[in-house]
Amino acid sequence: AAPARPARRPAAAPRRFAGQPEEIAHGPRTRPEVALTFHGNGDPATARAVLAEAERAGARVTVLAVGTWLDAHPAMAARILDGGHELGNHTQRHLALNDLPEAEAHAEITGCAQRLRRLTGSIGTWFRPSQTQHATPLVRTLARRAGYPHVLSYDVDSLDFTSPGAAAVIRTVTGTIQRGSVVSLHFGYADTVDAMPPLLEELARRKLRAVTTTELLTP
Repeated sequence: AAPARPARRPAAAPRRFAGQPEEIAHGPRTRPEVALTFHGNGDPATARAVLAEAERAGARVTVLAVGTWLDAHPAMAARILDGGHELGNHTQRHLALNDLPEAEAHAEITGCAQRLRRLTGSIGTWFRPSQTQHATPLVRTLARRAGYPHVLSYDVDSLDFTSPGAAAVIRTVTGTIQRGSVVSLHFGYADTVDAMPPLLEELARRKLRAVTTTELLTP
């Protein structure tokens, strides 16, 4: 694994957003902004390629990292933060979190949080449960207990993890995205890398700005 180094950009901590539910699926529909959120797992080369494409277009993204991925590639934490993006928690081992017993589910959340704190000084800005779009009431409670006021869901699923081809990823996202959308995407897939430039061009054409989730929700 690459050696870890502290991020030059300080890591933010989770925030409570007044008026927002425990599980957030999208931001305000009134501003021309969207959040592209990436599940942090897989080959770090594809992750770096996705980040580079985002930065080339002036976009900032939210990465929900898997703890075992951070264990294997600790330098990715600094790479994400130094690019102006935000970094959060996607559980330690990417198991079906809603199906786990309480103690094991709690350990999955806190295990990744501990790694984020060790690498960045913070437990990360957001928590998203693994292998599900929506958290159970128990998982929402465990997330709060671990320090995350909200669970981050999404309203647009790119389905990029099915490797349908870049054109299909673009069609799926652009066919459903709207102001305030939170889009679920993944590192580790070549289709996602290939889809990024035309997707970002289409967002720009629609005058939709890709921002971090925190920016999306900040008045």
